[in-house]
Amino acid sequence: MKLIPEAMAQTEQTPAPAAPAPKTTTSTGAQQPGGADAPPSLPDLFAQIVPVLVIIGIVYIIVIRPQQRKQKEQLSQLKNIRRGDTVVTTSGFIGKVTKIVDDNEFEIELAPNFRSRMLRSAITEIRTKGEPVRDASPSKS
Repeated sequence: MKLIPEAMAQTEQTPAPAAPAPKTTTSTGAQQPGGADAPPSLPDLFAQIVPVLVIIGIVYIIVIRPQQRKQKEQLSQLKNIRRGDTVVTTSGFIGKVTKIVDDNEFEIELAPNFRSRMLRSAITEIRTKGEPVRDASPSKS
């Protein structure tokens, strides 16, 4: 039990003063006021910025550009919806366009003699007349 008082006695002693830091000079030989370091030189600045710009460019090419292209393609398909096209709504309903009401609305037939009015923005996929429905189960051949 003598260890605790000895440890407390060591912590109460004041440490010896640290040696002053050596004074540094910049590459020009003049010392900066307040001990501040000189700002990074122009080549160092480019070495730090160039990798960040390269990463931003790669992200733009891989992620943003294909997403914009897909969005433009979907908008053009939505503008070209015609009577008879098979569409898939955001809620998962599959129906056939029976009537175009106006620029933002049309009527789809979800089941025989069951028609509903939908907004263009509610369409996620357009399956045209000739496009077969995708089947998840393997075909029996």
